[in-house]
This record gives sequence, structure tokens and C-alpha cells, in this order.
Amino acid sequence: MFAALVAAVVLAIAPKPHVVWKPIPYGAQRKAEMAAYAEKHYGIHSWVLHPKVIVEHYTGSDSFSAAWNSFASNAPDGELGGLPGDCAHFIIDRDGTIYQLVHLNVMCRHTVGLNYVAIGIEHVGTSDAEILGDPAQIRSSLELTAWLVGRFHIKIRNVIGHNESLSSPYHRELYKPWAHQTHADWKRADMDVYRAKLRALIDANRRH
Repeated sequence: MFAALVAAVVLAIAPKPHVVWKPIPYGAQRKAEMAAYAEKHYGIHSWVLHPKVIVEHYTGSDSFSAAWNSFASNAPDGELGGLPGDCAHFIIDRDGTIYQLVHLNVMCRHTVGLNYVAIGIEHVGTSDAEILGDPAQIRSSLELTAWLVGRFHIKIRNVIGHNESLSSPYHRELYKPWAHQTHADWKRADMDVYRAKLRALIDANRRH
């Protein structure tokens, strides 16, 4: 009965949108690399994710396949180096198709300081404005994020852009050279627009 009640509450926030399962290789070796990374950067020897934050990104390219192949390759991070390679839990293509690459109980390396608590969502594109202005893509993004907010009881203020990572209360980086590292994607002004749209969607779902 309790499980049914929880499911009803989550559904009231937002139903799960259609998601295409397209997993990248993430076997024992990559999990071991992720656990070693988490120990170095967060003091946690684990690859298991307990989501408390959602981080929005864009790929910096116009190709879903390029992003998927990059994440699947498990190549050392091009900017910072080391293993595991970068990945995100979801990629949203320009036509609004949502692809899931990694299970939601598995850490992905997508945001310095937050990988231990954050679900990563990539959007195929090269700017915040491009994605905010694409009706199909932004609709899918908001629907996915709203569902995740409900499923994991994540506060809307903890739905952030990559550029906001340093201001997150969950930010933790034990490796001092990376303590102030972040990226330019999804600045606060654009995320304020995004979060307003997200609140409106969640409120609309609750009313119906």
C-alpha cells in the first residue's frame, strides 16, 4: 500500500516520459574506475549513486551519435584526464528523443564535485539558448527532469546547470587542483528560465 501511495505521489508530480534505453558499456572495469575516482574526489569508495541533484548540460555538438560514442569509448577526459571517461545518464536529441545510457543507481562522470550525487542530462546542441528555443527538445527535457524530481524527491533548487556546480550545497571536491573547476554550459540566468518552466509543468501536473 505504501509503495502504491508513493507511486501515486510521483505520478502527480509528473509521469515518466518515453525513454529509449541505449546503454553505453559500463561493466566491472568501469565501475572499479568510478569507485577509485569517487574515493579520490569524494572520499567514497563506491560507484553507487544516490541522486540528490540533477545537472543539465549541452553536448557542444549537433550529433547524438557523436556524444553517445564519446561516452561509450570510456576514453580519458579530454580536459582533465584520468578514468573513467565522461558520461551522462541521459542524452536528449534535437527531435526530443530521450535516450538513457546508464542506470540511475550508477555514478557518471559529468560534473566535477557532484558526480557522487548527481544525475547528468545532456542536450544535443551548442548553447543554452539553442535548447531553450527548441520546442521538442525543451519539452522532453522538462518532462524528464520533472519525472526525476518526483522519483527521487529532488528539490527544484537542486536542478542546476553545469555552470552552477560550484554554488551547489552538495559540491565536494577533495582534489584541490579541481576545487574551483566548472563549465560554461547552462548559466544561472538560463537555468532560472528553465526552473520557472519546470515549476510550471509540475504545478500543472498537480492540478490535473
